[in-house]
Amino acid sequence: MTALLEVRDLTVHYPLPFGIGEIMTRSPRRVVQAVNGVNLRLERGETLGLVGESGCGKSSLGRAILRLIEAKSGRVLFDGTDVLALDKAGLFAFRKRAQMVFQEPHASLNPRLTVAETLAEVLRVHRVCPRAAIEARVPELLEAVGLSADLGARRAAALSGGQCQRVAIARALAMGPELLISDESVSALDVSIQAQILNLFMRLKREMDLTMMFISHDLSVVRHVCHRVAVMYLGRIVEFGPTEQIFRDPKHPYTQALLRAIPRMDPDAEPPAAAAASEPPSPVALSAGCAFHPRCPQAMDVCRGPPAPALRRSDQAEVACHLYPV
Repeated sequence: MTALLEVRDLTVHYPLPFGIGEIMTRSPRRVVQAVNGVNLRLERGETLGLVGESGCGKSSLGRAILRLIEAKSGRVLFDGTDVLALDKAGLFAFRKRAQMVFQEPHASLNPRLTVAETLAEVLRVHRVCPRAAIEARVPELLEAVGLSADLGARRAAALSGGQCQRVAIARALAMGPELLISDESVSALDVSIQAQILNLFMRLKREMDLTMMFISHDLSVVRHVCHRVAVMYLGRIVEFGPTEQIFRDPKHPYTQALLRAIPRMDPDAEPPAAAAASEPPSPVALSAGCAFHPRCPQAMDVCRGPPAPALRRSDQAEVACHLYPV
């Protein structure tokens, strides 16, 4: 397979507002270090899972790839072209080829527009088809995501969460993208609806030959739909490899802790352990060295000092941990 997307040393920082004391002392502005030098490669036609605790930078990474937020530094190569260097016209063309489905289905749709108007707006603005064909294309998009054409006359407030998410998927797919980023797009839905939306994603991926990045904190979902998994902790990728390899033989202590925390269906099993023994450090003031070392039961002296460990090969996976030789 050839890479459709390559992320190189991507960094995203969010500046914090100045406090009164900082203004008085003219202190440098503090930043939230959301993404810290991430490197990823997404092969054409595959589904990559991106997992980690809330606040680890997963959504920021997905949004930075599509330039919904601006990166501080790094490169995002889409089919060989650096997305971060695109001008307005180039970015408009890129958005036809790469789309995102967001977490909260109701919030992602314009409440003033009907479903039909929402889809027609995308087709019209991006000139996906002739204006005369838009009216006929809208019911086709609804049927492709398992919705009746009659729903086109309704607004988001009159739809269930699952129906809204299907409309959001139809809107994303209206332009025939090659890359689809799903940002926690089933986490706000009931379990039964989650299964329906996941099956829809898998069907559409086959039919449209999509490349997908699936951002989620639900490891069981990721195992079901993804070819490879990237585990993220405080803005860095700490483990990356084939899904079954990661689940069968996790290398990084953080990945091991995440997998231990998965609930089990066995009524006699002990309650799942927490992902780690304490809360993660603040992304405003990260520790030197490995960011996980304050919570890691296997931390060594080398883990506490800079630089942070780089990804190194271990079996079929890559892991950023000093427990494994370079």
